[in-house]
Amino acid sequence: MHHMKTEVYFIRHAESDISIKNDMERPLTNDGKNNSIKIVEKFNKIIFENIYSSPYKRTIQTIEPLAKRQNKEIIIIDDFRERKIGNVWIDNFEEFSKRQWENFNYKLDNGESLFEVQKRNIKNLEKILLKNKGEIIAIGTHGTALSTIINYYNRNFGYEDFKQLVPIMPYIVRFAFEEDKNIEICEI
Repeated sequence: MHHMKTEVYFIRHAESDISIKNDMERPLTNDGKNNSIKIVEKFNKIIFENIYSSPYKRTIQTIEPLAKRQNKEIIIIDDFRERKIGNVWIDNFEEFSKRQWENFNYKLDNGESLFEVQKRNIKNLEKILLKNKGEIIAIGTHGTALSTIINYYNRNFGYEDFKQLVPIMPYIVRFAFEEDKNIEICEI
């Protein structure tokens, strides 16, 4: 029996303006905008069936040029949003992040654990895989959210791996699936 291969390109947002503290509204920097345009060139030989995104401004802005070029509506999936840290601004992000990776259930008040982030991301990814069998799709995402997705399919992916991708913006990873079974993960 021939299995249908589905390809999912996760596109982590380009550089955003961290002087804007509101996580949802944080826009791309000019550099970020320029790099988003370069994504279009990367995919000039690939036609996407659907393009999905987190509801955050920086992810939408990152995949907008690609969606425009391919004449696609960006489908917003609320559950692809980034992990909620809590109601406080964290100065020592590295220490907090490390604690979360060491304990997938660790979270601050009003925040999310990595396990919770992973659960909602995977649940929605699996829905999308059912809907787009055998297709090629793109999903606009975030560093931590994407890392929990990689970790779900590759348990060896941990804090040190996450740290390496933190400065890479945009960061693109291609996942291949047969049905809902992951058969490949590779950086683009």
